[in-house]
Amino acid sequence: MTARLRRSELAVPASSEKMIRKAAASDADLVFLDLEDAVAPPGKRDAREQAIRFLNELDWGRKVRAVRVNDALSPWAHDDVIEVVTRAGHNLDVLILPKVKAPRDVWFFETLLAQLEAKLGRGFGIGFEVLVEEAEALGRVEELAACSPRLEALILGFGDLAASLGFRHGHVEDPAHAYPGDPWHHARARLVAAARAHGLEAIDGPYPFIGDTDGYHLQAVWASTLGATGKWAVHPSQIAPANEVFSPTAQEIETARNMCDAYEHSAGSAAAQGSLVDAATARLFGAVLHRADLISERVS
Repeated sequence: MTARLRRSELAVPASSEKMIRKAAASDADLVFLDLEDAVAPPGKRDAREQAIRFLNELDWGRKVRAVRVNDALSPWAHDDVIEVVTRAGHNLDVLILPKVKAPRDVWFFETLLAQLEAKLGRGFGIGFEVLVEEAEALGRVEELAACSPRLEALILGFGDLAASLGFRHGHVEDPAHAYPGDPWHHARARLVAAARAHGLEAIDGPYPFIGDTDGYHLQAVWASTLGATGKWAVHPSQIAPANEVFSPTAQEIETARNMCDAYEHSAGSAAAQGSLVDAATARLFGAVLHRADLISERVS
């Protein structure tokens, strides 16, 4: 799997030239041109043409370039993959797959992409990110995480998943009767565990309240604490807090270096900064240093 930085994943309607141009010049680690929910059915074809055009024409810098195609059961998915990959595959890093319910949905895209690469006589190295936004997907998330070598990340899709799970809103009049905690804790923790077990990135889903930067920051901190490595941004104002939260601090990096150095110079375990350092500790802090290196490459 290609190592890619995904602290912030900016969603952009493929139908909006203005928003695409702004996204290309932004500080987002990944930008995805959305052909699915952000585009009404009558505009699907034109949005696809625009996505192809701007993937090829714009300077995306070191960003990860992605497209969210329509779901495998839609009438647009087949043409999304064929047209985008055939005409802009050399400028595309990732396909985001929505409404996945079972491995067969991923295999549809995997097979189609393999056929295209064989037909075109070249491998594009295009990876997949799978949206976990259906009850069926959450129930089989461990199976999904293992289903394709192209898979690079799992994304928690709050909106559709809430509908699929039957979440209720506005039915509680007495604040004392509100749910006692984060209703997304189980889904977040399960997705992170499944992703990590299979060497994938875990990406937290969107926060729709654009003007509430503090709320976005809090949700990102909660997700990061559980092991998520990035979060969707539905507006450019959410990029900076995502990049901040999902980057190790200077103190974290210094501690990680000290711990890893202590372990490397030990006979198997050592004490550093008042803590025991062993193989498990070195693994934890080594991941911090690896992430810091990715970020350094991105900004240099």
